[in-house]
Amino acid sequence: MKRILALDGGGIRGVFTLQILAEIEELFRQEQNKPSLVLADVFDLVAGTSTGAIIAAFLSWGLTVEEIEKLYIGNSAEMFAASPWTQKLKSKYNPTAIARFFRERFTEENGKEALLGTKRLKTSLLIVMRNGSTGSPWPVSNNPKAKYNVRELGDGGKNPECNLDIPLWQLLRASTAAPTYFPPEPILLAGKSHVFMDGGITPYNNPALIATLMATLPSYKFCWPTGCEQLHVVSVGTGLARARLPGKAASAINLLDQIRYLAPALIGSVAAEQDLLCRVLGDCVHGSVWDSEVGALELPSLFGGQEQKFTYARYDEPLDAATHPEIRQLPGSQAQLDDLTIIPLLKKLGQAYAEKHVRKEHLHPRSAEFQPCECSVTKDE
Repeated sequence: MKRILALDGGGIRGVFTLQILAEIEELFRQEQNKPSLVLADVFDLVAGTSTGAIIAAFLSWGLTVEEIEKLYIGNSAEMFAASPWTQKLKSKYNPTAIARFFRERFTEENGKEALLGTKRLKTSLLIVMRNGSTGSPWPVSNNPKAKYNVRELGDGGKNPECNLDIPLWQLLRASTAAPTYFPPEPILLAGKSHVFMDGGITPYNNPALIATLMATLPSYKFCWPTGCEQLHVVSVGTGLARARLPGKAASAINLLDQIRYLAPALIGSVAAEQDLLCRVLGDCVHGSVWDSEVGALELPSLFGGQEQKFTYARYDEPLDAATHPEIRQLPGSQAQLDDLTIIPLLKKLGQAYAEKHVRKEHLHPRSAEFQPCECSVTKDE
């Protein structure tokens, strides 16, 4: 059986993700009686968008979740270093600082920068970004058989468009280039500079579906088999931050209110749609109620049990004032993606969520005896 791990974008809220991953790692360690097991030992493809791409790359590099958390939290101030005043009109944060963080940690043993095609990656890796020059989403993997990963052309010449030769640090910089927070990242492809932006502004801020499609569609040349016993997908969010208009009368909503609402609303809506499609195509062994009308879709719906393409588990919950009183005290009653002061709270909420929701049976195809637990049908507002 092949396993896919898909990690959402969400800035510093990736701390919430890490608590869930720690529980998953521990469950696999207990099951296989391997105290040193890392998630790269059990997942065949790790996919990530934005902050999820950072975590995915470290996991594929072979790090434990504890090591990643130490790097993630210990270097959060560096990753969110403020831009000098001369650059404030370009971005809120300094791209040089975060690029340096990536450069220093993704290197070969000889000290050279690691490329996407590096052998140091222990799993297949998928990083999502947006090509701002062409207006297209870019889900880029290290699969050597992929169309744009072929190093040698038919005539024996070198392929100038080979993605495997792009530095890994640069792909991460591109995937995390959230508009207004960080400037776009230029990447040279076939002698032409392309401008890349955060993967969160593609349809794949939740990369579970694109990772599954990449693994199974013939075009991407992974060609993994489908079926609940053949393919298992675990999707982990960063804690939903629902876009809400301020509590004003409709006539009092101004232009600035609408601008602040627009991007989070669109990103959240598309990410939710990706989750919904995964639940319809696959056997959803865990997930909170998607909405009060369709429920959690934990039973076969459009596709019968024999037709479902994979086993699917989704871990996420809203992190807002409606679900957690502690968040009511935060600015805008939201866990903002760049608020480093909420790291302890994110860790606390993530640990509580993981303890309540993550179960061993979610990490395997559904057995005949398995029944959805109460947490699978908790009302989602």
